Amino acid sequence: MNTQEFNELIAQKSGWVSAVKQEMAKVVVGQQELVNRLILSLLCKGHVLLEGVPGLAKTLSVKALAGTMQAAFSRIQFTPDLLPADLLGTMIYNPDTRQFTAKKGPVFANLILADEINRAPAKVQSALLEAMQERQVTLGETTYPLPDPFLVLATQNPIEQEGTYQLPEAQLDRFLFKVMVDYPSSDEELKVLEMMSSTNPAPTTSPVVSVQEINESRELMNQIFIDPAVQHYIVDLVRATRSPERVDSRLEGMVRAGGSPRASINLALAGKALAFTRGRGYVTPQDIKDLAHDILRHRILLSYEAEAANKTSDNVIDSILSKVPVP
Repeated sequence: MNTQEFNELIAQKSGWVSAVKQEMAKVVVGQQELVNRLILSLLCKGHVLLEGVPGLAKTLSVKALAGTMQAAFSRIQFTPDLLPADLLGTMIYNPDTRQFTAKKGPVFANLILADEINRAPAKVQSALLEAMQERQVTLGETTYPLPDPFLVLATQNPIEQEGTYQLPEAQLDRFLFKVMVDYPSSDEELKVLEMMSSTNPAPTTSPVVSVQEINESRELMNQIFIDPAVQHYIVDLVRATRSPERVDSRLEGMVRAGGSPRASINLALAGKALAFTRGRGYVTPQDIKDLAHDILRHRILLSYEAEAANKTSDNVIDSILSKVPVP
């Protein structure tokens, strides 16, 4: 199959992407970057962390995405008194049979909306970590596989600190993307006002894609070509997050730890997914640059000096992208 035929096949198989975007646009105004990342996460089987102040359609976007799929959806509101059993399920004793049976929790769904994930204590986070990484849950002595696809789409509020817990670095690393959700533009906010300022039922999304179609797209996505020069570019970017002073002397002492090899893997995988949604059979350096912030920002631990100077991980990524040679 030549390049043109492969690109035509991608265009044919990626038709559901625009259908999902159109359906979500009925409910979610603007937030194109957020919608794009949610679709990429479906292709990559990757979890997403959404961070932004309340009222920016984080929860609405996830519910709208679930509505466009023929898949099971669960919303879990994380609270300080949440228990692992509330998430995973538990063993129930049946006095008639004198046996324990598994009562599965809400985590057994294709899409999980973990609302305000940073409000739950460490035991709940560790229970969720097994589900996110291994895609399985252990109840009693039995391990149960989770449905395929299984995606955790989590939200957190960056402002309110009372009653919240810092997510462990090991758990943050399991998220494919950390997306910063910003305020809408003036025109978008006017459109939100027109749509939502009534007591009529809010619009909803309808199913336009099946799990089978997404799986077929993934198989095709895996065949997308990454040139060795682009692979080296990915590795150079991630290695620069560990020792940024090698590419920019101004970053000396700014970073305590950088991205692990999982960051390199995720950049390559998401690069393929982005090329697929753009109708291409190969990954370009620009694809990698477009994804770098959302994939690397939660994997860079800043030093106290950097925090005191009001530097952010995005500032470090900007410097790295400007200094690392592009193939």
